[in-house]
Amino acid sequence: MIDEYMQAALRRATFQEAEAGLYIGEIPGFDGVWSQGSTLDEARAELPEVLEGWILLGLRLGHDLPVVDGINLTPALETV
Repeated sequence: MIDEYMQAALRRATFQEAEAGLYIGEIPGFDGVWSQGSTLDEARAELPEVLEGWILLGLRLGHDLPVVDGINLTPALETV
């Protein structure tokens, strides 16, 4: 399920050329998830690694993660 979530999130990624010839990639709605590279391909290749780390840390810390294409990775709270 994490793989499907990542693929859905990465389809939303945007890339732009920044100053000094760097390329920046980000995923709208995923605060703090961004990549950079000296080429567009480098920025694209780095973004999945950044996203994966962000997801795993968010799950470990109990953060609410964005729902993407109906996929919700945020664990439901158990009621007693």
